[in-house]
Amino acid sequence: MNPSIKKEIESRRTFAIISHPDAGKTTLTEKFLLYGGAINQAGTVKGKKSDRHAVSDWMEIEKQRGISVSSSVMQFNYSGFCINILDTPGHQDFSEDTYRTLMAADSAVMVIDASKGVENQTRKLFKVCVMRKIPIFTFINKMDREARNPFDLLEEIEQELGIKTYPVNWPIGSGKSFKGVYDRGKKTIISFTANGGHHEVESQEVNLNDEKLSSIIGEENYRNIVDDVELLDGASEEFDLSAVQAGVLSPVFFGSALTNFGVEPFLENFLKTTPPPLARNSSEGIISPFDDDFSAFVFKIQANMNKSHRDRIAFMRICSGKFERDAEVFHIQGNKKMKLSQPQQLMAQEREIISEAYAGDIIGVFDPGIFSIGDTISVPGKKFEYSGIPTFAPEHFARVSCTDTFKRKQFLKGINQIVQEGAIQIFTEPYTGYEEVIVGVVGMLQFEVLEYRLKNEYTVDIRRENLSYEHIRWIDNPEDFDLKSLTITSDTKIVQDFHDNYLLLFTSEWNIRWALEKNKGLILSEFGK
Repeated sequence: MNPSIKKEIESRRTFAIISHPDAGKTTLTEKFLLYGGAINQAGTVKGKKSDRHAVSDWMEIEKQRGISVSSSVMQFNYSGFCINILDTPGHQDFSEDTYRTLMAADSAVMVIDASKGVENQTRKLFKVCVMRKIPIFTFINKMDREARNPFDLLEEIEQELGIKTYPVNWPIGSGKSFKGVYDRGKKTIISFTANGGHHEVESQEVNLNDEKLSSIIGEENYRNIVDDVELLDGASEEFDLSAVQAGVLSPVFFGSALTNFGVEPFLENFLKTTPPPLARNSSEGIISPFDDDFSAFVFKIQANMNKSHRDRIAFMRICSGKFERDAEVFHIQGNKKMKLSQPQQLMAQEREIISEAYAGDIIGVFDPGIFSIGDTISVPGKKFEYSGIPTFAPEHFARVSCTDTFKRKQFLKGINQIVQEGAIQIFTEPYTGYEEVIVGVVGMLQFEVLEYRLKNEYTVDIRRENLSYEHIRWIDNPEDFDLKSLTITSDTKIVQDFHDNYLLLFTSEWNIRWALEKNKGLILSEFGK
């Protein structure tokens, strides 16, 4: 490989930021962008009186509600690294979009609220990271507020998530008495003075044995940190880079994204520790990012990012080699050669046409409707496929129809478009003749997003009837059964998905077990192909 291309790839860092709602994920993301010079002033995430909104929140509904409901992609440079941040929705009713975005990342930053610890959403997202075996870095946020005991927080992370922890730094107090952190590597105290969260914070490094330390952080804080450091050095895990990169040991950092306590030391340490682009599984075996040939896969499709153009953008993760604008590529699933139109580098809703990109980068290309999530792009002559992105089981279901029958065409166009983006799943009922569509979503908020987008992008109003189903299973061997004659309970329903696969909807886990017992040889799966 050309040394200059190799150097570009080695400088790439592509990671996702995950958290439970309101843990400070978007604020941390914006501080990273601030350090990289990508923005001049951090957006106001919740301030209703302000005209500023978080850079990563571009959809109108996100700006109105002050939450993220669609994954964003942002690229910037910092200290010799080219950083691609995948900012995932943190709302508790997040969509499947979050899961798929994690498939495009090489590592994850897990943001945890220091007063609340591990929360439900964190567990869900963490499971996806474990499935991928990607490195996980933990930032325990909001130390400027009253927080739980840091030893208790570490123990909860280890017990709840099943991952070992290594505290890289250690907090000195919390809330009003938060004075900074102890850097275990440098063996120095980094004390901070709040400055309203601007780019640079005032700080000074003092050795733990410095006699003036107690006057800087206070006598009680001094006694506590000396005791804590002694306990940490004697009892905590040893730092093991291979364990970190295997996803079994999480480096932990304490700080405050809002006031900039500990953000830059975290970013610098993270960039040195997290790996460059990872190799990927394919139908032809492992593909190295340093392979000379360009290849990529589609992990996200988003329509109508620009209302005036009614456009549709396919987001691609470059997995190997160098991408060059106007170069001929091969779309595996479409079985045809093509040129990727209008390749773009992204900063949430801001876009810039680019001429080249490298393994690890995320690019957006204009999609006339030919790409699907999971599609592989390569150079002509190569016909491998990257391992598929699984279809995750929806958790909520509703029967949906348009209120105006004369707009059924727009309704079907809009709902099929949103399905292709992966924001929702739709199911039809075979053997019944029903025209209504059953919509399945990972989080209830997606119903609201669906209604909002159909009304604002396709001028269609819908009626929705929530259904009591809680579980869905794909039928892996439909050819072995007469599906119309399956022995199932009266409250179990047979449906087909967008790809004509057969599934069963259940109201309880007991019904799942009953169906398996009464239909010997039936194979059910929690994930779609």
